[in-house]
Amino acid sequence: MSGFSKREEGFEGKLAFDAEKRFKAEARRNKLLAQWVGGLTKMDSQAIAQYSIELIQHDLKKPGDDDVLQKLLADLKSRGVTVSPAEARAEMERCSEVAYEQTSRDG
Repeated sequence: MSGFSKREEGFEGKLAFDAEKRFKAEARRNKLLAQWVGGLTKMDSQAIAQYSIELIQHDLKKPGDDDVLQKLLADLKSRGVTVSPAEARAEMERCSEVAYEQTSRDG
């Protein structure tokens, strides 16, 4: 294998590793967001677990975070909880930071 092929293979491996790491962190973030929503809406632990699955699946449909933010706001509103978009985005960012820290520690 040539030096170029080895570098290319290494680069592709890093891209795959980074994508997997990002997916795990985003899934963890969505679980944390589900816990936040669950606390605001007084969901039980089973409902929170189901909601976290729902958020993860929803996040896979479109790239970016805006669709998740809109879903959070709509779901909170439908449960009688008013949260501003800025407050929801701030919580989303906080959960992202925690999730990336946790997944970095996990390996």
